[in-house]
Amino acid sequence: MAYPFQLGFQDATSPIMEELLHFHDHALMIVFLISSLVLYIISLMLTTNLTHTSTMDAQEVETIWTILPAIILIMIALPSLRILYMMDEINNPSLTVKTMGHQWYWSYEYTDYEDLNFDSYMIPTSDLKPGELRLLEVDNRVVLPMELTIRMLISSEDVLHSWAVPSLGLKTDAIPGRLNQTTLLSTRPGLYYGQCSEICGSNHSFMPIVLEMVPLKHFEKWSSTMV
Repeated sequence: MAYPFQLGFQDATSPIMEELLHFHDHALMIVFLISSLVLYIISLMLTTNLTHTSTMDAQEVETIWTILPAIILIMIALPSLRILYMMDEINNPSLTVKTMGHQWYWSYEYTDYEDLNFDSYMIPTSDLKPGELRLLEVDNRVVLPMELTIRMLISSEDVLHSWAVPSLGLKTDAIPGRLNQTTLLSTRPGLYYGQCSEICGSNHSFMPIVLEMVPLKHFEKWSSTMV
C-alpha cells in the first residue's frame, strides 16, 4: 500500500502492474528528453544571436521535425497497445469471483462454490484495533489464492462505482446492468488495499477493498470454513 508523502507508484504485485511500471518509466524518459531539448533550444534562442538565417527554410530541417515526432509516437504507442491486449486477455481462470457495488459497500460471491458470499463494509474509525488503517480496513476481506489466474466479474446494483486495487494494476468500472470482467494474478502473499475510484455519492470515500492473497492450501482451508 502507499505510504505518507509517496511520489511514485505502489510496488507491483502482478505481472500486469510490472509492465505498467516499465511503460511509465519508458514514456517518462521520452518526455524528459523532449523537455530537455526544448529547454535547451529556448535557452539558445534567448542567449545567442541568430547567425544562420537560412536554417528556418531548410528542407532537411522540416523533414526531420516531421518524421521525428512520428517515430516518438510509435515508440510510445506500440508498448501501450501490447499492454492493453495483455490486460484484456483471459487465460483459463482457476477461480471466478463476482463483485457487486452498493451504496456504500461491496458484496462478493465465489461462483465456483455453492454458498460462499458475503458483504464487505468499512470498519468505523471508533472500532479500529491498534495497527489497523483508517478508512481502509473492512470487516470481511476477500481471500484469494496467490499465483493463480482469477477472474473478477464486476457490476453494480445502484450507481456507478469503480473497483480499483493499485498494486495489482486493477481499475474496472462497476456499471448497473453491465457485467465487466478483469483478471488478477498475485505473485506474492499479502494484504492489498484499494478503494472505490468513481464518485458514487456522499459516502464514496468509505468503500475500501482489501484483498488477502494466501497460498492455495490456506485458501482451501478458509473456503471450507466459510461454506
